[in-house]
Amino acid sequence: MVPAWSFTTSSSSWGGGAGWTGQPILVRWKEETKKIMNLNAAYRTQPNFVEAIYASLDGNVYFLDTATGKLTREPIRTGNPIKGSASLDSRGYPLLYVGEGIPEKGGIGFGIYSLIDGKRLYYQKGIEPYAYRRWGAFDSSALFNRNADTLTVGGENGLLYTLKLNTKFDRSGPSISVQPKPLKYRYVIAGKQGNTYHGIENSVAVYKNFAYFSDNMGALQCVNLLTMQPVWATPHTDDTDATLVVEVENDHPFLYTGTEVDKQGSKGNAILRKIDGLTGVTLWQKNIPALTVKGEHPVNGGLLATPVKGKGKISHLMIFTVARYGNLSGGLMIALEKKTGKEAWRWTMSNYAWSSPVDFEDIAGNPYIVQGDSVGNLHLLDARNGKVLHEISLGANIEASPAIFDDTIVVATRGGKIHGIVMR
Repeated sequence: MVPAWSFTTSSSSWGGGAGWTGQPILVRWKEETKKIMNLNAAYRTQPNFVEAIYASLDGNVYFLDTATGKLTREPIRTGNPIKGSASLDSRGYPLLYVGEGIPEKGGIGFGIYSLIDGKRLYYQKGIEPYAYRRWGAFDSSALFNRNADTLTVGGENGLLYTLKLNTKFDRSGPSISVQPKPLKYRYVIAGKQGNTYHGIENSVAVYKNFAYFSDNMGALQCVNLLTMQPVWATPHTDDTDATLVVEVENDHPFLYTGTEVDKQGSKGNAILRKIDGLTGVTLWQKNIPALTVKGEHPVNGGLLATPVKGKGKISHLMIFTVARYGNLSGGLMIALEKKTGKEAWRWTMSNYAWSSPVDFEDIAGNPYIVQGDSVGNLHLLDARNGKVLHEISLGANIEASPAIFDDTIVVATRGGKIHGIVMR
């Protein structure tokens, strides 16, 4: 891994760069779409360039050339720090979802933006009377349904939103518009209304018409998006911010998930589980001891990184990254057999990670993992055995999750920079 470029962001009260979850979008636009967007002139005609779209803690969404790190168009300025990851319309339409994380400039919510001209087309306030919790951040990434013309996202106010977008896209104009009609799912935690137990920070996972998410109390839910009614729910465990992973076997969905150590106190277990997606029944469970920092400025341990779902030569594995294992600074990456939960390998980390690991294969189909950590190291591992093959330092905490296109990794740090790294 060789650093190729870096881009310095501005700063807000939360700093710059990106934090958790902070994963960029890497996209190669269709040629006809490039011509109608507000790209700098050189990029409208440059063939096959890949654009990185990065939402930053400084409140801006940046657009960068993954080959050079240069701006491809003017940033979108939301005004509030962004802690989550932006989402792009899966139809290839120039529509961008951006959730806000901190109400630095007053209100807080999420916006849908046109990538033709960078203007905001719709805004959903996060603080609303219908919600049981009065905190309106959106760290969850949104899912666009290309067939239904809908957007689904969870809010830290405890509501699950599905918006019928009513998108109109005219390439000849060019113009794009939305007229969303939101449906909202609200649930009750007995005796807990209005407090911090409500709040969806993980991104919603979907199988067909079933949406899966967990909350700050660690209760998992399955909701039918056609009716916006619950199908099943599990008892609470502990705060769950990592996104649930769905794997389908013979048209049957299974979920892989894990908790933080938060409500348990200063020490407890990251509870790693496989769950039947149709019934909510736990099929196996593995407890990994972890620590957390409590008090006025808590810093949680346990599972904050979304697990890697093994494919190809590691299709039998699910790989988890647990923070604050062994001591407050340490961490653990552990590979478990999907069928049984039996441990296949582990890597004891000197420095913990919230950054989600990203997997990829070389041309021979050999699997690898890229994992950032809390002191700024970016590691390359052999995914078959957990052996560390290479590492570089980016100089500051990597809370954000990397994204990979061909041989290029793009990832930001809490040090106010976005980095491009080439794998050689």
